[in-house]
Amino acid sequence: KKLFFSLFTDVFCATELIQPDSVLIRPAETLIITCRVSGASITDSSSHYGTAWIRQPAGKALEWINLIYYSGGVAAKDSLKNKFSVSRETSSNTLTLRGENLQTEDTAVYYCARYEAQCCKISAETYKNSLTAFMKEKV
Repeated sequence: KKLFFSLFTDVFCATELIQPDSVLIRPAETLIITCRVSGASITDSSSHYGTAWIRQPAGKALEWINLIYYSGGVAAKDSLKNKFSVSRETSSNTLTLRGENLQTEDTAVYYCARYEAQCCKISAETYKNSLTAFMKEKV
């Protein structure tokens, strides 16, 4: 079995969130997805409230995973906080989602999305570089 992750990048105004095209892991392996923010500082509260990680399994609703605020604080969905963690590297303006012990039910499209500073809603005007995550049976 393998878990394949393909990313969605959020472009909002002059800010761009850049993720790799895809990541492939086996069940129970560690997943690491990076999201580099271009055009806005991840520590600037006037332009960047925070960055969220969201996923969407095929045919299902979006599921919020976690959020890292401009201050470095983290909020996470209770049912996923033992599976996923988020960190940041301010020098490169990069956020990292780390997944542990992922299984077939974690197959999904994973999104990195910026929260606007003024109203805290997710911007979702334009997406590119979809990140799809799915398990494959070994042949």
